[in-house]
Amino acid sequence: MFPTDPPSNPSRRAISLTLATCALALATSACSESSSAGTGDTWAKIKARGELVWAADLQGGEPYVFEDPKDPSKLTGFETEIMDALAKRLGVRQRMVQYNWSNLIPSLERGDFDLTLNGIEATAERADRTLLSRPYYVYGETLAVRKDSPYKTLEDLENRPVGTLNQTVAHDILRSKRVEIRLYEGVEEPYLDLVQKRVDAVLLDDVIADRYGCRMDGVVCLPGDIARGTYVAAMRKADSELKAAVDQGLDAMIGDGEMERILTKWNLWNHRQTDPPPPILEPVDRARSFDLNQLGLFLEAAGVTLQVSLLAFLLAVPLGLGLALARVYGGRPVAVAARVYIELFRGTPVLLQLFVLYYGLAPYWNLDPMQAAIIGLGMNYAAYEAEVYRGALLALPRGQTEAAKALGLGPWQTLRHVLIPQAFTIALPPMTNDFVSLLKDSSLISVITVIELTKRMTIAAVDLHGWLVPGLACAAFYLALSLPLSELARRLERRLARDQRPRTL
Repeated sequence: MFPTDPPSNPSRRAISLTLATCALALATSACSESSSAGTGDTWAKIKARGELVWAADLQGGEPYVFEDPKDPSKLTGFETEIMDALAKRLGVRQRMVQYNWSNLIPSLERGDFDLTLNGIEATAERADRTLLSRPYYVYGETLAVRKDSPYKTLEDLENRPVGTLNQTVAHDILRSKRVEIRLYEGVEEPYLDLVQKRVDAVLLDDVIADRYGCRMDGVVCLPGDIARGTYVAAMRKADSELKAAVDQGLDAMIGDGEMERILTKWNLWNHRQTDPPPPILEPVDRARSFDLNQLGLFLEAAGVTLQVSLLAFLLAVPLGLGLALARVYGGRPVAVAARVYIELFRGTPVLLQLFVLYYGLAPYWNLDPMQAAIIGLGMNYAAYEAEVYRGALLALPRGQTEAAKALGLGPWQTLRHVLIPQAFTIALPPMTNDFVSLLKDSSLISVITVIELTKRMTIAAVDLHGWLVPGLACAAFYLALSLPLSELARRLERRLARDQRPRTL
């Protein structure tokens, strides 16, 4: 028999590993900080390889950059045509790479591509981080409300829910007002929620409002611009030669009318393009360090995460138990129906289920974001819990049922007093592990405007101009929520084991 070391505390090991990981991340960040700015030879590399690589997000949709409906293998959109024309004037090819819109600037700073051009609004904060090209489009912030709405200005919407996109000028404007901000990932979803009366107004660029909001039944776009700004291309700070080449190409396109032809083709040419361009927007008052205010916001988001997870699991447990009983003891039609439910919810992504529940069923079943999050996660995890309980029920000795019959217990009495209590004893450890998984999967509910821990991290990352500290804070909060549950699962496993002593080799 080999000698064994004393058992160590699992929580202590996990915390030590986390601290080591954090230290490594900090060291890596410090070492790479200078290299992320680039060496300034990007333009020379572009000319050498004959290709300019730029980034955009296809989720922004029409008319920016999107897949051609006639040939999905090709891209179209007014920004695609601008890049085509710009690349020709620079004497190179162009190639677009897909990145999430919120990560365009950080990925640019990492050196993942040469420049980004995708509705990037010129702001003083972006000018501090990157080099901004000369403007190629002047937009106006458009306020949309319902046709029967009494609201005519932003001031009328005090303490009312207003939708917009994160990391936009519209978001900055709303942060300076006394409104309840709802953040979205897509451009159409805010207007769908406006029609469903989940928000009272939407503030976004006129390019988006004209395509997705103003044409929608029940929505009216108020006249006048809340503010004006410009779209620009962004490049790394060291790439002054690339900026000079891009500015020269854009100037030439504007000078010979090619830019006007492109914008006219996409119904974007308007009086704003001939007016004097607005100045770069001044920065809003943002947090510059992870202070007590940021900590309070993370605590609030952690509370939302925990609340949604608890309520969703309270829904998943009885629903999962009912499905398990239906599969094991129900008749064939009932068992088949239960299996169809389980396979459907286990075989499709929970993200898709949330979208269908919140947006797809909105005309028939209008849920608020928290209700949709709880029901969606609960119904999804019920399928997983059903299999846990079914396995626990099948693991019980057949003699338990026979003994219950011998005692004169009926089928329901046998289930209630004999089988289900023993099955729960077997299922408790995996149930605890499932709750930890649910806690982490709750990060997906940000797609339906719920600001939980992960969404709070992305907002803080924009405010702090960095992802490391908010990311570590988010990880710390998740660990603080999940480690006690993991320890509970281990204790239950040890207590329910026949031999509670650790086995030696």
